[in-house]
Amino acid sequence: MTMIKDNSPHRIPVLLVHGWNSHPGIWNRLSSLLEQANIPVWKFDHTSLAGETVPEIAQAIGEFVRHKREETGYTGNVDVVCHSIGTCIARYYLEVLDGTLRTAKARQLIGLGPPNNGSALAELFFDPARGEEIINRLTGVFVPKGYDPSADRIVHDVRPASPVMHRLRTAGIRPDITYRIIVTANPGEDPAFFPLFEGRTWEQDPDGRYRTTFEGDGIVTHGESALPGISLDIIPAVQENGTPLPEAGQYCHINLPRNPVVMERVLRYLTLPCGKS
Repeated sequence: MTMIKDNSPHRIPVLLVHGWNSHPGIWNRLSSLLEQANIPVWKFDHTSLAGETVPEIAQAIGEFVRHKREETGYTGNVDVVCHSIGTCIARYYLEVLDGTLRTAKARQLIGLGPPNNGSALAELFFDPARGEEIINRLTGVFVPKGYDPSADRIVHDVRPASPVMHRLRTAGIRPDITYRIIVTANPGEDPAFFPLFEGRTWEQDPDGRYRTTFEGDGIVTHGESALPGISLDIIPAVQENGTPLPEAGQYCHINLPRNPVVMERVLRYLTLPCGKS
């Protein structure tokens, strides 16, 4: 991986927010690169809040940031890097809880594979025809053994028609924040990209019918990540000649925070000079 030279002694702190059913250790490789670039790391851990709602965890982010500011004396902008549902949680904090106040200062928000418009997979968990099979396939990889979606408040919140997703859509993105969305794709149609779904990603069409696509990371589709007016950074799991990469599995949703190409893209954005977007 190419390191980006640090030309500034004053880096903006980066707030890292992990995803659902995950942990802050997912950021260990990126954190090491950030430290080498003299970027302060604020790693938010919400593993103990797994039984809470997205709004409740978003409130906890606000408390965490306030504590870090008091601890460090830093009062300026932060950069926010999130994985998966962590992006929805951070957006709820910035756009819904703080949207009109603008007391939460952020230069940019970088989402890796975010279900910004809700998750078809979360909806599929409750589908009477397919739900059990989908959960069984993902058990041990993306969901824990004996997983019961009806008891999972976060998954309820990221269903496309949930009140939480409605509030995010209504609030809209903040004009004072630069949004970046990094996603992957499987144009080579390689089953090894995400073997549990033969390299595909489930999506739901406007009529409510389910289908699969290669324009996703195995868990989240590009359409689910999209935000109005924001271009997607799409990193395809293919070589320059179009053939699938031998390490295609590194490009699936679960591995995004540890993917070398994704980390390099994130680092490029985080090392932009202050005031640049």
